[in-house]
Amino acid sequence: MSAVLQRHNVKVLGQGQQPMVLAHGYGCDQNMWRFITPAFEDRYKIVLFDHVGHGQSDAATFDRTRYGSLDGYAEDVLAICRELDLKDVIFVGHSVSAMIGVLAAVREPERFARLVLIGPSPCYINDGDYVGGFKREDIEGLLDFLDSNHLGWSSTMAPVIMGNPDRPELGEELTNSFCRTDPEIAKHFARVTFLSDNRADLPRLAKKALILQCSHDVIAPEAVGRYMHQNLPGSEFVLLRATGHCPNLSAPEETIAAMEAFLRDPAPAKAVA
Repeated sequence: MSAVLQRHNVKVLGQGQQPMVLAHGYGCDQNMWRFITPAFEDRYKIVLFDHVGHGQSDAATFDRTRYGSLDGYAEDVLAICRELDLKDVIFVGHSVSAMIGVLAAVREPERFARLVLIGPSPCYINDGDYVGGFKREDIEGLLDFLDSNHLGWSSTMAPVIMGNPDRPELGEELTNSFCRTDPEIAKHFARVTFLSDNRADLPRLAKKALILQCSHDVIAPEAVGRYMHQNLPGSEFVLLRATGHCPNLSAPEETIAAMEAFLRDPAPAKAVA
């Protein structure tokens, strides 16, 4: 196995030819896609990986300068695509990885066919008329809490991010995932994620994209999803019945159905509210 594939614990499965690359969100790993991939394995080449510092990736290769912005993570996606010679890629990104995928597709558009963006946000901080969902002081408070108590932050925030309080096992799974992430990398990645502002990159994406927006998502509220739709040319917006920030775990059937409809439909993008 090459250094790139080993670094990111890359797994390739499925019987199809067209690649589907799935990228997990903050504090997670490729296991978060286990309810989604079975629906697509018969038609696509499924490519799973872990961001450096997450899952079974090689945390020793983490570089604070390289990963000082989301561009470093986008370059990792492209490195995996180059190593596997992937073209016509359907990229599926959850949370922060949605924007990582946008950046990768802007940089090398010839590699990508379509993007599925689950709970995306180009900027988490409110700015004038833009509603990102957080005041800057709220974000700074969250980051200070994480810096001082990684495990406490994880056990407090994971259930809030997951939502679905009537299904506490989901929040517990996300808590455990957060706690397994390398603490120093988790702190760094959180700061890069929550302080990022990639709004100016949205109009540069020249690929059709599906925006999957959850109801009652405290991380990426509905206003953010609709902003994405307004600023991504050729995008389709679907407001899911699913609540929280992780429909790949909490509502995989609804997530799969929306993805299937998008991948089947050759028609111009449309909004579904």
